[in-house]
Amino acid sequence: MLERARGRAEIAFKLSAGATRVDRLFQEGQAKIRLPRGEPGDPPTAVVINTAGGVTGGDRLDIAASWGPGTAATVTGQAAERIYRSSGGAGTIHNRLSVGAGATAEWLPQETILFDRSRLARRLEVDLAADARCLIVESVFFGRGAMGERVTDGALSDHWRLRRDGRLVLAESFRAGGDTTALFAGRATGAGAIAFATLLYAAPDADRHLDRLRGLVDDDAREPTVEAGTSAFDGFLVARLLSPSPQALRRDLVRILEAFRGRPMPRPWSC
Repeated sequence: MLERARGRAEIAFKLSAGATRVDRLFQEGQAKIRLPRGEPGDPPTAVVINTAGGVTGGDRLDIAASWGPGTAATVTGQAAERIYRSSGGAGTIHNRLSVGAGATAEWLPQETILFDRSRLARRLEVDLAADARCLIVESVFFGRGAMGERVTDGALSDHWRLRRDGRLVLAESFRAGGDTTALFAGRATGAGAIAFATLLYAAPDADRHLDRLRGLVDDDAREPTVEAGTSAFDGFLVARLLSPSPQALRRDLVRILEAFRGRPMPRPWSC
């Protein structure tokens, strides 16, 4: 039997003397968290690392981050998460976020790249206090676009569940399997796109930022191959992007995020 990788990492932030600090850090297996020195005045940044170099069938990663009341911090990834060819079964990634009262959280992992014949089951669970603010970004690339790779046999199951004050307020599931190149060829299913991204901002006043985000998405600097749309509802602001070019989508996503956040992306994004 092939050896399977297991990893679990947890980080919690607290407010101490008016500054956000690490309250708890746990890591085991191939899941690690590092805390690089940031720019003066910026909130702390935690970098999640998968030392296995990727995920394949039967592997499991569990990542949890908790923001205490009044804290502000960013959690990102060291590099793109690569989902390799599976010899049996799906790899599993389970991410859990908890954002306390008055806290500001950013969950900014880099893209997930699915290789041909890969299998991934992923889940994101978020618990928000009523006045918490949370920026979430997830992007998925089906194949390595720079190498002309396409996923003709693969599977992705991706579930998002967000709760505000314990009440389920957003539930979203995405499933794609088989020949995803053919699946996404239709006009209603992507028109040839292989790269997809979702930006979600949750805040009591999220709808007030709709025009600003829409302006960023529709800016003249927008990559011509990237299609995008925005919406606001029930304290959520959402932007969706898709493109046949992963490189173009990433460039557009970085441009939008930097303008929306008002500061550069975490350093690992430019490494």
